[in-house]
Amino acid sequence: MKKSLLAVVLLAFLAQAHAHKPVLNESSTYPADAPYEIEEPEISKAIYSTLTGDPHYYRIESATDFNFYAGILAAKIGECALESKFSFEVLNSDFDAIYLADGENFTWAPWYEEYGKQWYWNGPEVGENFLSNEVFKAGVYYIKVFNSLNVGQYVIAVGDIEQFSFTDIVGLIFSMGDIEDEFWNPDKCNNG
Repeated sequence: MKKSLLAVVLLAFLAQAHAHKPVLNESSTYPADAPYEIEEPEISKAIYSTLTGDPHYYRIESATDFNFYAGILAAKIGECALESKFSFEVLNSDFDAIYLADGENFTWAPWYEEYGKQWYWNGPEVGENFLSNEVFKAGVYYIKVFNSLNVGQYVIAVGDIEQFSFTDIVGLIFSMGDIEDEFWNPDKCNNG
């Protein structure tokens, strides 16, 4: 009971802090013709997912102009090296590339996320320091996440407005353990 109460208090504080709302993507496929739908693109989310042989596609549709932010990360497990580098492209409604965030030719850096108390490998972003610096016109856009083998676990962060509802906070209590078990599993460290 004490643990649950502490988690609620911590998450209530987190709701007022600068943090992306974690979302565990439990599907292994999101092809171009059936993408993951990102609602409210300005609201911050950190979508944890795993490539299993094909790129993942995320779809954003907005009826109004909006501030756009996207960045790619990977879980940092202890002293393990970064196992997989990830890239992403931002595409227009015709699937033409607007931006390439090239993770292969990017120097990934360790980064500690103080609210979630976890280490990440911080990759390229469209924006700066986890904030938007682009306004996209109303319309449909896609984000394509990939790497050379299209395998591995990644986190795609989108949006830069922190907004947590009570339902989000309750959901976090139940999902954060699953995310930590899946993405920060020390057994996945090949060199540690």
